[in-house]
Amino acid sequence: MLLDLLASLPGLELIERTSSTLRVQQVVQLSLAPAFLLAGIGAIMNVMTNRLIWVANKIEKIVAADEEGRAGILLDELPALERRRILAQRAVMLSTASALTISIVIALLFVSAFVYAPLGTIVAFTWIVTMGLLVAGLASFLLETQTAAKRNRERMKRHLRGD
Repeated sequence: MLLDLLASLPGLELIERTSSTLRVQQVVQLSLAPAFLLAGIGAIMNVMTNRLIWVANKIEKIVAADEEGRAGILLDELPALERRRILAQRAVMLSTASALTISIVIALLFVSAFVYAPLGTIVAFTWIVTMGLLVAGLASFLLETQTAAKRNRERMKRHLRGD
């Protein structure tokens, strides 16, 4: 009687399905690749964020110098710095969104071990969205570094000409 009552409790079936150590190990193994990708995204975001902070600080210093009337030729740097700030900020935002979606992939992989609903299509779609966001973030970061390199080349040419 008591066993029948326990067997009829909701959630008991879920516990039985997930009690297999082998099944949990398989889910953990499946989630390792997305977890490593998440760690990689975090490292990339650290570089992007440091670059964004540097650019924002440089803009603030030039603006403060301009308010004091001592910015001079530094004002020529503002358009390129603002473009770099926009690109770096976009790169950070897109990379953050990719980190969020890869976290959703990891969660979906674990949920798929516990429910009967076929989640493969959702996992695949979320993975594709993650890759798209990551590629867009890296492309934006590439544009930021190209903008910085171009401005440095312009500055060096001007310096060599003696302008």
